[in-house]
Amino acid sequence: WKSLPYPTAPGQIGGHEGVGTIAKLGPGAELAGVKIGDRVGVKWVSRICGSCLACLEGYDGVCFNQAVSGYYTPGTFQQYVLGPANYVTPIPDSLSSTDAAPMLCAGVTTYAALKRSGAKAGQWVIVSGAGGGLGHIACQLGARGMGFRMIGIDAASKRELVLASGAEHFVDVGAHADDAALTAEVLRLTGGPGAAAVLVCTASNTAYAQAMGFLRFGGTLVCVGMPEGALTPIATAFPNTMCAKMLTITSVAVGNRREAGEVLEFAARGVVKTHLRVERMEGLAGVFEEMAEGRLMGRVVLDLS
Repeated sequence: WKSLPYPTAPGQIGGHEGVGTIAKLGPGAELAGVKIGDRVGVKWVSRICGSCLACLEGYDGVCFNQAVSGYYTPGTFQQYVLGPANYVTPIPDSLSSTDAAPMLCAGVTTYAALKRSGAKAGQWVIVSGAGGGLGHIACQLGARGMGFRMIGIDAASKRELVLASGAEHFVDVGAHADDAALTAEVLRLTGGPGAAAVLVCTASNTAYAQAMGFLRFGGTLVCVGMPEGALTPIATAFPNTMCAKMLTITSVAVGNRREAGEVLEFAARGVVKTHLRVERMEGLAGVFEEMAEGRLMGRVVLDLS
């Protein structure tokens, strides 16, 4: 991403959705409500200061003094990792570590995005990139946990995963002659006016440009996926149209501590279950290749045991 510092420091350790068992506590950590032997998770934002204006208002993801796991801070692709005792997230006993790990970034981010959308139960919500690691979780949370009527948009190869994740309709982004035809199909599926919210979970400028046309009056576009390369504005965010339809554009970096706990409870209850496979560390390079080529379905969890 052009907006972030690059390159990272030599020897940087990646990983930002880690689950493990507390092996040791530092001085004063006993006041944080965790103990040796507890299973806890390290989120994408692995540390906040807790005292800046953003923290005080619950915006953990934009803490002015945050640390991002795996990016200028040693991440979770290692056997031992340090974490603030008051910011690691306890894992419910009934939830496996494998199923818990994707909730610590993909889960909490999409959950926060759905909450910020302002959509109400029974309204249509669209997920662009619905078959990806974040998108299929958003479909499940929206349909099964929050009462939304979900429409998933993605490539044809993702159809089965999206529908299995609770979407009422799947739209093949490649099956339409142009964006106008794609928009017409979305409006038809919603009965005419469009969706109350669109979550763009794919890192595509084209997807953002398409999304504005899917919205009904008073609708909200939630930015989640961050396109690579040069910074590009949303091509169809015309002030005249936004005023005429009273549209809103908002965004989510990641959820806060409370939302992390809530989404883990959803997972523990079986409301959401990540489509994933488990790999060993030696398979990581191949996983990155799948991601770069758009072939990866759901998430991959690394087993470092």
